[in-house]
Amino acid sequence: MLPAAALWLAWLALALPALWLAYVVVQPLRRLLRALESSVASYRDGDFSFGIAARRKDELGALIDTHNALGAALREQRQNLAQRELLLDTVVQHSPVALLLVDPGGRVTLANLSARQLLGEGRSLIGLDFERLAASLPHALRRALELGEDSLFSLEMEGMEESFHLSQRGFRLHGRPHRLYLLRRMTRELARAEVAVWKKVIRVISHELNNSLAPITSLAHSGAELARRGEAQRLPDVFARIGERARHLHGFIADYAQIAKLPAPRPEPVQWPAFVAALAAHARFRVPYPVPEALASFDAAQMEQVLLNLIKNAHEAGGPAEAVELEVQRSGAHWRIEVRDRGPGMSDAVLAQALLPFYSTKRSGSGLGLALAREIVEAHGGRVALINREGGGLCVRVLLPATMRGDA
Repeated sequence: MLPAAALWLAWLALALPALWLAYVVVQPLRRLLRALESSVASYRDGDFSFGIAARRKDELGALIDTHNALGAALREQRQNLAQRELLLDTVVQHSPVALLLVDPGGRVTLANLSARQLLGEGRSLIGLDFERLAASLPHALRRALELGEDSLFSLEMEGMEESFHLSQRGFRLHGRPHRLYLLRRMTRELARAEVAVWKKVIRVISHELNNSLAPITSLAHSGAELARRGEAQRLPDVFARIGERARHLHGFIADYAQIAKLPAPRPEPVQWPAFVAALAAHARFRVPYPVPEALASFDAAQMEQVLLNLIKNAHEAGGPAEAVELEVQRSGAHWRIEVRDRGPGMSDAVLAQALLPFYSTKRSGSGLGLALAREIVEAHGGRVALINREGGGLCVRVLLPATMRGDA
Protein backbone atom coordinates (compact mmCIF):
# COMPACT_ATOMS: atom_id res chain seq x y z
CA MET A 1 0.00 0.00 0.00
CA LEU A 2 2.80 2.37 0.80
CA PRO A 3 4.14 2.46 -2.71
CA ALA A 4 0.65 3.21 -4.10
CA ALA A 5 0.07 5.94 -1.54
CA ALA A 6 3.43 7.39 -2.29
CA LEU A 7 2.64 7.41 -5.99
CA TRP A 8 -0.71 9.05 -5.32
CA LEU A 9 0.86 11.71 -3.19
CA ALA A 10 3.55 12.27 -5.74
CA TRP A 11 0.95 12.63 -8.53
CA LEU A 12 -1.06 15.00 -6.39
CA ALA A 13 2.01 17.06 -5.63
CA LEU A 14 2.65 17.42 -9.37
CA ALA A 15 -0.99 17.90 -10.48
CA LEU A 16 -1.86 20.77 -8.14
CA PRO A 17 0.95 23.04 -9.33
CA ALA A 18 0.11 22.09 -12.93
CA LEU A 19 -3.57 22.96 -12.44
CA TRP A 20 -2.65 26.22 -10.75
CA LEU A 21 -0.26 27.02 -13.59
CA ALA A 22 -2.93 26.20 -16.15
CA TYR A 23 -5.38 28.47 -14.33
CA VAL A 24 -2.82 31.27 -14.25
CA VAL A 25 -2.25 30.87 -18.00
CA VAL A 26 -5.87 30.36 -19.10
CA GLN A 27 -7.62 32.95 -16.90
CA PRO A 28 -6.19 36.01 -18.73
CA LEU A 29 -7.08 34.37 -22.00
CA ARG A 30 -10.66 33.88 -20.80
CA ARG A 31 -10.85 37.51 -19.68
CA LEU A 32 -9.50 38.56 -23.05
CA LEU A 33 -12.09 36.48 -24.90
CA ARG A 34 -14.89 37.92 -22.73
CA ALA A 35 -13.60 41.42 -23.48
CA LEU A 36 -13.56 40.66 -27.21
CA GLU A 37 -17.08 39.25 -26.98
CA SER A 38 -18.36 42.35 -25.15
CA SER A 39 -16.60 44.69 -27.57
CA VAL A 40 -18.02 42.91 -30.65
CA ALA A 41 -21.51 43.04 -29.07
CA SER A 42 -21.05 46.81 -28.54
CA TYR A 43 -20.03 47.23 -32.18
CA ARG A 44 -23.11 45.30 -33.23
CA ASP A 45 -25.25 47.75 -31.22
CA GLY A 46 -23.54 50.74 -32.81
CA ASP A 47 -21.33 51.67 -29.85
CA PHE A 48 -17.72 51.98 -30.99
CA SER A 49 -16.31 53.57 -27.82
CA PHE A 50 -14.94 50.31 -26.36
CA GLY A 51 -11.39 49.09 -26.80
CA ILE A 52 -9.14 46.42 -25.25
CA ALA A 53 -6.20 47.62 -23.18
CA ALA A 54 -4.32 44.31 -23.05
CA ARG A 55 -0.75 44.38 -24.34
CA ARG A 56 0.61 41.13 -25.74
CA LYS A 57 3.44 40.26 -28.07
CA ASP A 58 1.92 37.08 -29.49
CA GLU A 59 -0.72 36.35 -32.14
CA LEU A 60 -3.50 37.38 -29.71
CA GLY A 61 -1.76 40.71 -29.30
CA ALA A 62 -1.90 41.22 -33.08
CA LEU A 63 -5.62 40.36 -33.01
CA ILE A 64 -6.19 42.89 -30.20
CA ASP A 65 -4.33 45.60 -32.13
CA THR A 66 -6.39 44.90 -35.25
CA HIS A 67 -9.58 44.95 -33.21
CA ASN A 68 -8.69 48.29 -31.61
CA ALA A 69 -7.76 49.76 -35.01
CA LEU A 70 -11.17 48.65 -36.33
CA GLY A 71 -12.89 50.37 -33.40
CA ALA A 72 -10.93 53.58 -34.00
CA ALA A 73 -11.85 53.56 -37.70
CA LEU A 74 -15.53 52.99 -36.90
CA ARG A 75 -15.49 55.79 -34.30
CA GLU A 76 -13.97 58.18 -36.83
CA GLN A 77 -16.54 57.23 -39.45
CA ARG A 78 -19.34 57.70 -36.91
CA GLN A 79 -18.01 61.15 -36.01
CA ASN A 80 -17.72 62.15 -39.67
CA LEU A 81 -21.22 60.87 -40.33
CA ALA A 82 -22.58 62.78 -37.33
CA GLN A 83 -20.87 65.96 -38.56
CA ARG A 84 -22.30 65.50 -42.05
CA GLU A 85 -25.77 64.85 -40.63
CA LEU A 86 -25.47 67.98 -38.48
CA LEU A 87 -24.38 70.00 -41.52
CA LEU A 88 -27.22 68.57 -43.63
CA ASP A 89 -29.76 69.27 -40.90
CA THR A 90 -28.49 72.85 -40.57
CA VAL A 91 -28.74 73.37 -44.34
CA VAL A 92 -32.24 71.84 -44.48
CA GLN A 93 -33.54 73.75 -41.47
CA HIS A 94 -32.28 77.12 -42.72
CA SER A 95 -33.05 76.62 -46.41
CA PRO A 96 -35.40 79.23 -47.92
CA VAL A 97 -37.20 76.32 -49.61
CA ALA A 98 -40.01 74.95 -47.44
CA LEU A 99 -39.46 71.20 -47.01
CA LEU A 100 -42.04 68.72 -45.74
CA LEU A 101 -41.64 64.93 -45.44
CA VAL A 102 -44.68 62.69 -44.97
CA ASP A 103 -44.48 59.03 -43.88
CA PRO A 104 -46.63 56.13 -45.15
CA GLY A 105 -49.15 56.77 -42.37
CA GLY A 106 -49.74 60.31 -43.60
CA ARG A 107 -47.87 61.91 -40.69
CA VAL A 108 -45.38 64.76 -41.07
CA THR A 109 -41.95 63.46 -40.03
CA LEU A 110 -39.82 66.44 -41.10
CA ALA A 111 -40.58 70.13 -41.55
CA ASN A 112 -37.90 72.80 -41.73
CA LEU A 113 -38.18 76.39 -40.48
CA SER A 114 -39.52 77.69 -43.81
CA ALA A 115 -42.24 75.02 -43.84
CA ARG A 116 -43.25 75.84 -40.27
CA GLN A 117 -43.49 79.55 -41.07
CA LEU A 118 -45.37 79.04 -44.34
CA LEU A 119 -47.72 76.22 -43.31
CA GLY A 120 -47.94 76.37 -39.52
CA GLU A 121 -47.40 80.02 -38.55
CA GLY A 122 -44.12 79.01 -36.89
CA ARG A 123 -45.53 76.04 -34.95
CA SER A 124 -44.01 72.58 -35.10
CA LEU A 125 -45.60 70.32 -37.72
CA ILE A 126 -43.96 67.04 -36.70
CA GLY A 127 -46.53 64.32 -36.09
CA LEU A 128 -49.46 66.20 -37.61
CA ASP A 129 -51.83 64.44 -39.99
CA PHE A 130 -50.94 65.74 -43.44
CA GLU A 131 -54.47 65.60 -44.85
CA ARG A 132 -55.81 67.58 -41.90
CA LEU A 133 -52.96 70.07 -42.29
CA ALA A 134 -53.65 70.42 -46.04
CA ALA A 135 -57.35 71.03 -45.37
CA SER A 136 -56.45 74.12 -43.33
CA LEU A 137 -54.25 75.65 -46.05
CA PRO A 138 -55.31 78.30 -48.63
CA HIS A 139 -57.29 76.98 -51.57
CA ALA A 140 -54.56 77.60 -54.19
CA LEU A 141 -51.97 75.66 -52.17
CA ARG A 142 -54.42 72.89 -51.33
CA ARG A 143 -55.32 72.55 -55.00
CA ALA A 144 -51.63 72.36 -55.98
CA LEU A 145 -51.04 69.60 -53.41
CA GLU A 146 -54.02 67.63 -54.72
CA LEU A 147 -52.69 67.67 -58.30
CA GLY A 148 -49.89 65.29 -57.30
CA GLU A 149 -47.37 66.91 -59.68
CA ASP A 150 -45.11 69.93 -59.96
CA SER A 151 -47.03 73.19 -60.34
CA LEU A 152 -46.97 76.98 -59.98
CA PHE A 153 -49.52 78.86 -57.88
CA SER A 154 -49.97 82.22 -56.15
CA LEU A 155 -50.95 83.18 -52.60
CA GLU A 156 -52.00 86.47 -51.03
CA MET A 157 -49.44 87.18 -48.30
CA GLU A 158 -49.21 90.40 -46.28
CA GLY A 159 -51.23 92.29 -48.86
CA MET A 160 -49.05 91.12 -51.78
CA GLU A 161 -49.30 88.28 -54.24
CA GLU A 162 -46.50 85.73 -53.88
CA SER A 163 -45.80 83.07 -56.51
CA PHE A 164 -44.64 79.60 -55.47
CA HIS A 165 -43.35 76.46 -57.18
CA LEU A 166 -44.46 73.17 -55.63
CA SER A 167 -42.38 70.07 -56.27
CA GLN A 168 -43.48 66.72 -54.87
CA ARG A 169 -41.78 63.35 -55.15
CA GLY A 170 -42.37 59.87 -53.80
CA PHE A 171 -39.44 57.71 -52.69
CA ARG A 172 -38.61 54.86 -50.31
CA LEU A 173 -36.90 55.55 -46.99
CA HIS A 174 -35.83 52.53 -44.90
CA GLY A 175 -37.87 50.40 -47.28
CA ARG A 176 -41.09 52.39 -46.70
CA PRO A 177 -42.76 54.81 -49.14
CA HIS A 178 -42.50 58.49 -48.19
CA ARG A 179 -43.48 61.69 -49.98
CA LEU A 180 -41.39 64.86 -50.10
CA TYR A 181 -42.89 68.30 -50.72
CA LEU A 182 -40.74 71.33 -51.64
CA LEU A 183 -42.23 74.84 -51.78
CA ARG A 184 -40.08 77.57 -53.28
CA ARG A 185 -40.89 81.27 -53.58
CA MET A 186 -40.67 82.24 -57.23
CA THR A 187 -41.83 85.87 -57.20
CA ARG A 188 -38.38 87.39 -57.75
CA GLU A 189 -37.32 84.73 -60.26
CA LEU A 190 -40.56 85.18 -62.23
CA ALA A 191 -40.19 88.94 -62.13
CA ARG A 192 -36.65 88.67 -63.50
CA ALA A 193 -37.83 86.23 -66.15
CA GLU A 194 -40.69 88.57 -67.07
CA VAL A 195 -38.28 91.48 -67.47
CA ALA A 196 -36.00 89.30 -69.61
CA VAL A 197 -38.93 88.27 -71.80
CA TRP A 198 -40.06 91.86 -72.25
CA LYS A 199 -36.53 92.87 -73.21
CA LYS A 200 -36.48 90.10 -75.78
CA VAL A 201 -39.92 91.11 -77.04
CA ILE A 202 -38.71 94.68 -77.50
CA ARG A 203 -35.56 93.49 -79.29
CA VAL A 204 -37.51 91.19 -81.61
CA ILE A 205 -40.19 93.77 -82.41
CA SER A 206 -37.60 96.51 -82.91
CA HIS A 207 -35.62 94.25 -85.22
CA GLU A 208 -38.68 93.32 -87.27
CA LEU A 209 -39.93 96.91 -87.42
CA ASN A 210 -36.54 98.12 -88.61
CA ASN A 211 -36.43 95.33 -91.21
CA SER A 212 -39.72 96.59 -92.65
CA LEU A 213 -39.63 100.33 -91.99
CA ALA A 214 -36.14 100.85 -93.38
CA PRO A 215 -37.07 99.44 -96.84
CA ILE A 216 -40.40 101.34 -96.77
CA THR A 217 -38.57 104.60 -96.02
CA SER A 218 -36.06 103.91 -98.77
CA LEU A 219 -38.78 102.97 -101.28
CA ALA A 220 -40.82 106.06 -100.38
CA HIS A 221 -37.77 108.24 -101.02
CA SER A 222 -37.15 106.44 -104.32
CA GLY A 223 -40.80 106.93 -105.31
CA ALA A 224 -40.64 110.61 -104.53
CA GLU A 225 -37.45 110.94 -106.59
CA LEU A 226 -39.04 109.07 -109.52
CA ALA A 227 -42.09 111.31 -109.35
CA ARG A 228 -39.85 114.40 -109.30
CA ARG A 229 -38.06 113.18 -112.42
CA GLY A 230 -41.33 112.32 -114.12
CA GLU A 231 -40.60 108.57 -114.32
CA ALA A 232 -44.17 107.62 -113.38
CA GLN A 233 -43.99 104.23 -115.15
CA ARG A 234 -41.76 102.86 -112.38
CA LEU A 235 -43.97 104.04 -109.50
CA PRO A 236 -46.37 101.02 -109.49
CA ASP A 237 -43.45 98.68 -108.79
CA VAL A 238 -42.30 100.91 -105.92
CA PHE A 239 -45.82 101.04 -104.47
CA ALA A 240 -46.16 97.24 -104.81
CA ARG A 241 -42.95 96.68 -102.86
CA ILE A 242 -44.08 99.15 -100.18
CA GLY A 243 -47.39 97.29 -99.94
CA GLU A 244 -45.57 93.95 -99.65
CA ARG A 245 -43.43 95.18 -96.73
CA ALA A 246 -46.50 96.72 -95.07
CA ARG A 247 -48.43 93.43 -95.37
CA HIS A 248 -45.49 91.53 -93.89
CA LEU A 249 -45.35 93.96 -90.97
CA HIS A 250 -49.12 93.67 -90.45
CA GLY A 251 -48.88 89.87 -90.39
CA PHE A 252 -46.01 90.01 -87.93
CA ILE A 253 -47.96 92.26 -85.53
CA ALA A 254 -51.07 90.08 -85.92
CA ASP A 255 -49.13 86.94 -85.04
CA TYR A 256 -47.73 88.49 -81.88
CA ALA A 257 -51.11 89.91 -80.88
CA GLN A 258 -52.63 86.43 -81.13
CA ILE A 259 -51.02 85.25 -77.88
CA ALA A 260 -52.16 88.35 -75.98
CA LYS A 261 -55.74 87.98 -77.29
CA LEU A 262 -56.01 84.22 -76.85
CA PRO A 263 -59.54 83.58 -75.50
CA ALA A 264 -60.26 81.13 -72.68
CA PRO A 265 -61.02 77.64 -74.01
CA ARG A 266 -64.69 76.69 -74.36
CA PRO A 267 -64.76 72.91 -73.85
CA GLU A 268 -67.38 70.88 -75.63
CA PRO A 269 -67.91 67.16 -76.30
CA VAL A 270 -65.66 65.99 -79.13
CA GLN A 271 -65.68 62.67 -80.97
CA TRP A 272 -62.12 61.65 -81.72
CA PRO A 273 -62.79 59.95 -85.11
CA ALA A 274 -64.59 63.03 -86.46
CA PHE A 275 -61.98 65.38 -85.02
CA VAL A 276 -59.05 63.45 -86.55
CA ALA A 277 -60.89 63.21 -89.88
CA ALA A 278 -61.31 67.00 -89.88
CA LEU A 279 -57.56 67.37 -89.27
CA ALA A 280 -56.81 64.99 -92.14
CA ALA A 281 -58.74 67.30 -94.49
CA HIS A 282 -56.13 70.02 -93.86
CA ALA A 283 -52.89 68.10 -93.25
CA ARG A 284 -51.19 64.87 -94.26
CA PHE A 285 -50.30 62.32 -91.56
CA ARG A 286 -50.52 58.64 -90.66
CA VAL A 287 -52.66 57.24 -87.83
CA PRO A 288 -50.75 54.11 -86.70
CA TYR A 289 -53.34 52.96 -84.15
CA PRO A 290 -57.15 53.11 -84.05
CA VAL A 291 -58.54 56.36 -82.68
CA PRO A 292 -60.54 55.97 -79.43
CA GLU A 293 -64.31 56.02 -79.77
CA ALA A 294 -64.82 57.64 -76.34
CA LEU A 295 -65.89 61.27 -76.09
CA ALA A 296 -63.34 63.90 -75.12
CA SER A 297 -63.95 67.44 -73.88
CA PHE A 298 -61.95 70.44 -75.13
CA ASP A 299 -62.14 73.52 -77.34
CA ALA A 300 -62.09 71.86 -80.76
CA ALA A 301 -61.11 75.00 -82.70
CA GLN A 302 -58.16 75.79 -80.45
CA MET A 303 -56.89 72.20 -80.35
CA GLU A 304 -57.23 71.94 -84.13
CA GLN A 305 -55.00 75.02 -84.38
CA VAL A 306 -52.46 73.39 -82.05
CA LEU A 307 -52.31 70.06 -83.87
CA LEU A 308 -52.25 71.56 -87.36
CA ASN A 309 -49.30 73.68 -86.30
CA LEU A 310 -47.51 70.64 -84.82
CA ILE A 311 -48.15 68.58 -87.94
CA LYS A 312 -46.87 71.45 -90.09
CA ASN A 313 -43.70 71.58 -87.98
CA ALA A 314 -43.31 67.80 -88.33
CA HIS A 315 -43.40 68.09 -92.13
CA GLU A 316 -40.87 70.94 -92.02
CA ALA A 317 -38.50 68.91 -89.80
CA GLY A 318 -36.86 67.35 -92.86
CA GLY A 319 -37.94 63.72 -92.50
CA PRO A 320 -40.07 61.70 -94.95
CA ALA A 321 -43.61 63.08 -95.27
CA GLU A 322 -45.07 59.59 -94.87
CA ALA A 323 -43.33 59.23 -91.48
CA VAL A 324 -45.42 62.01 -89.87
CA GLU A 325 -47.80 60.30 -87.40
CA LEU A 326 -50.65 61.32 -85.15
CA GLU A 327 -51.61 59.05 -82.25
CA VAL A 328 -54.41 59.49 -79.71
CA GLN A 329 -54.63 57.23 -76.66
CA ARG A 330 -56.15 57.32 -73.19
CA SER A 331 -53.47 57.43 -70.46
CA GLY A 332 -54.94 57.33 -66.96
CA ALA A 333 -56.78 60.60 -66.29
CA HIS A 334 -55.42 62.17 -69.49
CA TRP A 335 -55.70 61.95 -73.24
CA ARG A 336 -52.24 61.50 -74.76
CA ILE A 337 -51.86 63.01 -78.22
CA GLU A 338 -48.54 62.56 -80.01
CA VAL A 339 -47.29 64.07 -83.25
CA ARG A 340 -44.15 62.27 -84.44
CA ASP A 341 -41.69 62.71 -87.29
CA ARG A 342 -38.42 61.17 -88.47
CA GLY A 343 -36.42 64.36 -88.86
CA PRO A 344 -33.13 65.11 -87.10
CA GLY A 345 -34.77 65.78 -83.71
CA MET A 346 -33.53 68.54 -81.41
CA SER A 347 -30.38 69.14 -79.42
CA ASP A 348 -30.62 69.36 -75.63
CA ALA A 349 -30.20 73.14 -75.80
CA VAL A 350 -33.04 73.53 -78.30
CA LEU A 351 -35.29 71.13 -76.35
CA ALA A 352 -34.85 73.27 -73.25
CA GLN A 353 -35.96 76.47 -75.03
CA ALA A 354 -38.21 75.40 -77.91
CA LEU A 355 -41.43 76.05 -75.96
CA LEU A 356 -40.38 79.56 -74.91
CA PRO A 357 -41.93 82.54 -76.72
CA PHE A 358 -39.83 84.15 -79.48
CA TYR A 359 -37.38 81.22 -79.65
CA SER A 360 -36.97 79.80 -83.14
CA THR A 361 -34.30 77.92 -85.05
CA LYS A 362 -35.84 78.97 -88.39
CA ARG A 363 -34.39 82.04 -90.08
CA SER A 364 -37.87 83.37 -90.86
CA GLY A 365 -39.59 81.93 -87.79
CA SER A 366 -41.38 84.13 -85.25
CA GLY A 367 -40.84 81.71 -82.37
CA LEU A 368 -44.55 81.72 -81.56
CA GLY A 369 -45.85 78.43 -82.97
CA LEU A 370 -44.84 76.09 -80.14
CA ALA A 371 -45.30 78.83 -77.54
CA LEU A 372 -48.88 79.38 -78.71
CA ALA A 373 -49.51 75.61 -78.68
CA ARG A 374 -48.20 75.43 -75.12
CA GLU A 375 -50.38 78.40 -74.09
CA ILE A 376 -53.53 76.76 -75.48
CA VAL A 377 -52.79 73.32 -73.99
CA GLU A 378 -51.98 74.73 -70.55
CA ALA A 379 -55.17 76.81 -70.66
CA HIS A 380 -56.96 73.45 -71.05
CA GLY A 381 -55.19 72.18 -67.91
CA GLY A 382 -52.75 70.06 -69.90
CA ARG A 383 -49.08 70.18 -70.77
CA VAL A 384 -46.72 69.78 -73.72
CA ALA A 385 -43.46 67.83 -73.83
CA LEU A 386 -40.82 67.47 -76.56
CA ILE A 387 -39.02 64.11 -76.73
CA ASN A 388 -36.33 62.91 -79.12
CA ARG A 389 -37.21 59.52 -80.60
CA GLU A 390 -34.98 56.50 -80.74
CA GLY A 391 -33.75 56.09 -84.29
CA GLY A 392 -34.14 59.81 -85.02
CA GLY A 393 -37.02 62.23 -85.05
CA LEU A 394 -39.11 64.19 -82.58
CA CYS A 395 -42.24 63.36 -80.62
CA VAL A 396 -44.42 66.25 -79.42
CA ARG A 397 -46.61 64.88 -76.64
CA VAL A 398 -49.76 66.72 -75.58
CA LEU A 399 -51.54 65.62 -72.41
CA LEU A 400 -55.10 66.84 -71.94
CA PRO A 401 -57.27 66.09 -68.91
CA ALA A 402 -60.00 63.59 -69.72
CA THR A 403 -62.50 66.01 -68.15
CA MET A 404 -62.22 69.78 -67.87
CA ARG A 405 -63.62 72.21 -65.36
CA GLY A 406 -66.39 74.10 -67.05
CA ASP A 407 -67.83 71.01 -68.75
CA ALA A 408 -71.57 70.75 -68.69
